[in-house]
Amino acid sequence: MSTAVSKTNPGNFFEDFTLGQVLTHATPRTVTEGDRALYGAIYPTRFAVPSSAAFASSVGLNPQPVEDLIAFHVAFGKTVPDISLNAVANLGYAECRFLKPVAPGDTLSTSSEVIGLKQNSNGASGVVYVRSTAVNQHGETVLQWARWVMVHKRDRDAPAPETVLPDLAAVVDPADLVVPRGLSFSNYDLVAAGEPHRWGDYEVGERIDHVDGVTISDAEHMMATRLWQNTAKVHFNTQARPDGHRLVYGGHIISLARALSFNGLANAQLIGAINAGSHVAPAFAGDTVYAWSEVLDKAETPAPGVGAIRLRLVATKDRDETMTLRGEDGKYAPGVLLDLDLWAFIPV
Repeated sequence: MSTAVSKTNPGNFFEDFTLGQVLTHATPRTVTEGDRALYGAIYPTRFAVPSSAAFASSVGLNPQPVEDLIAFHVAFGKTVPDISLNAVANLGYAECRFLKPVAPGDTLSTSSEVIGLKQNSNGASGVVYVRSTAVNQHGETVLQWARWVMVHKRDRDAPAPETVLPDLAAVVDPADLVVPRGLSFSNYDLVAAGEPHRWGDYEVGERIDHVDGVTISDAEHMMATRLWQNTAKVHFNTQARPDGHRLVYGGHIISLARALSFNGLANAQLIGAINAGSHVAPAFAGDTVYAWSEVLDKAETPAPGVGAIRLRLVATKDRDETMTLRGEDGKYAPGVLLDLDLWAFIPV
């Protein structure tokens, strides 16, 4: 009787990763108009560029791109089976640059390089740092980012690797932002966009309460995560966590917060970069998510009529009208779910 050989993939555990390892992720995915429609059904997005082909064309973007975060979610989802199938949690992001708009018909493929490793003191898990790159069907890089994720060990007794922590920039230099080719806000239609506020109307240090909230349901967040082909067990399987709850994909919170930010930042049309990001606390079905933003910096760009604005986008469980990020002890305030630092393009 022959010995059965498993043909299924259990995913990588912490001890399976090595510094410098390159992972080419399976299943290239073609973005369609269906992705745009489902994104709008799941998240309350109203930004004019991804909503209106006519508006996109009027600012020099033809074909009309999908939401920047659709590209992020699709590219990110490719990495999950190899990197975070056995994750405890995704922890953060850095040096994420959106290099080329993605439109329906584009096919995205992703690869990742392991750039850091650190076993946790409990010996049961470790943190894996990777730099991932997404390219389109022409081999053009559309998105690149670093992230770090806590991953279970298969064997607690497996030896710990040498600790290597990558040197990651705190902020993407404005000079390194890539403005989409052809983008011009010289003849920008403020009425169609929904708000009159331009680059010059925002002050560094200003905080904006986005007011609205969205209550998460299990069906909704699982459908969204499946849409991105993100197979991490903790998002779907109640047996994957000791508390029996499905953990909401951190990207779901990012997209909710970004969509909610329309109220007050409707003209921050396109994301140029994500400088840093922390999933501060887990989110679960039944939580109601609100968002607020703080203006951290502003910069000029060479594109006509286009400015860059650096924003801290904060998602909270329940509304915090005080917009408090941290307490006097320096720790995140209760209820903070997401602390995201990003650059966006906005009309001057």
